[in-house]
Amino acid sequence: MASTHSHPGEQAARHPIRLLAIRDTPLTVDEVFRAVGDDAAGGTALFVGTVRDHDGGADVDSLGYSSHPTAEAELRRVAEKVVADYPVRALAAVHRVGDLAVGDLAVVVAVSCQHRGEAFEACRKLIDDLKHEVPIWKHQKFSDGTEEWVGA
Repeated sequence: MASTHSHPGEQAARHPIRLLAIRDTPLTVDEVFRAVGDDAAGGTALFVGTVRDHDGGADVDSLGYSSHPTAEAELRRVAEKVVADYPVRALAAVHRVGDLAVGDLAVVVAVSCQHRGEAFEACRKLIDDLKHEVPIWKHQKFSDGTEEWVGA
């Protein structure tokens, strides 16, 4: 009798997009890394974007991210394009919205592929396209009292 269970690698090939979210709760590297685990992947590339204490020569006190209601759909579109263009075994991306402090995780993305070069390339494409195409805006507040919107 044939088994109805699929091998983990087979399942990943059918459903490589494992986690996509835009959320107002803290992000963790572990959650994203676990989401892209795949026995057939020889390489996993992970990118973590954090809130830094400066930008353009000015000290950043805090910042907030906001998103358009279509942001999750756009994130899915970006992820699907990466999966179509690269031999992705598994992919995950989460972006934070709301008020963040210096040092907080703002975005975590990861891609697993059979080989490391492919994983690096796909991960780079994922984060670059997310930052350019997904409607998420950053509102920075500087220590000198000025403010700036980025991505709007």
